[in-house]
Amino acid sequence: MAIKHVISARQFDVKLLEHIFLLTERIKKGRYNKNALAGKIMATLFYEPSTRTRLSFESAMLRLGGKFISTENAAEFSSAAKGETLQDTVRVVNSYADVIVLRHFEPGASEFAAKYSKVPIINAGDGEGEHPTQAILDLYTIFSKFAHKNIQVTMIGDLTYGRTVHSLSQLLSLYPGIKLVFCSPKALAIPSKLKSELSSRKIDFEETEDFGMSIKSADVIYQTRIQKERFKSQKEYQKYKGTYIIDNNVLKNIKKSAVIMHPLPRVNEIAEEVDSNRRAIYFEQVKNGIYVRMALLLYLFDKA
Repeated sequence: MAIKHVISARQFDVKLLEHIFLLTERIKKGRYNKNALAGKIMATLFYEPSTRTRLSFESAMLRLGGKFISTENAAEFSSAAKGETLQDTVRVVNSYADVIVLRHFEPGASEFAAKYSKVPIINAGDGEGEHPTQAILDLYTIFSKFAHKNIQVTMIGDLTYGRTVHSLSQLLSLYPGIKLVFCSPKALAIPSKLKSELSSRKIDFEETEDFGMSIKSADVIYQTRIQKERFKSQKEYQKYKGTYIIDNNVLKNIKKSAVIMHPLPRVNEIAEEVDSNRRAIYFEQVKNGIYVRMALLLYLFDKA
């Protein structure tokens, strides 16, 4: 299953994911060509603020011998502020770079951009749509701790606008035997489209507002923040901020073998006191992100 662009988690099947993960393992062990992408240039075109994803991709490109050009807030500090369309921006950046990593505030923006691009487009987050590379690194992290079968993954927080949850749920649904539990306020539940897809695939999932019950039997606790930038008003945001918080008291009620993950950034939904607990692996997630994105770049340039 060859793909030119990385737009959605839906593009990936088990075989392709296994290929990416084997390549990631080789990279982690230092068994890769450190100049594989010498002469290649990556453009990180971000219409929304980012630190982790943008720097992760840029670090990945540098480690492969390539170079990058970057704009951190293209919506404000680019020709977009003058009214240039996304398709024209993509056509122009095609002349400057061999791959474009795009973050945009509109769901579907990367898919739209790919129609006008002669170079690979990588979706680095499109509004409340998807974040496929985050999902792939999350899945890799999960499988580095557990086998593919008979585990419960509990996703918590803003599941309506949480694009990482949307993409990760798609990938997890490829593996029978994994149970999904979605814990959120009703107003922030997973989108109906995603529920329909999971149901049509006969995926075992449930929804709840009961934080304690949702994490008690979880093997993977995937915490997400309530996203202030997705709400129309400060009042609405404050209504849900701090709904579910993981602290040392909570740790007493989860499995000793469980792991706690977070796509970051966090606000207050995981207390800093949890960081030193061996079950907290969100900074390990960050490190894995570099290796996985290196693997994806090698794959897109047929250097795997």
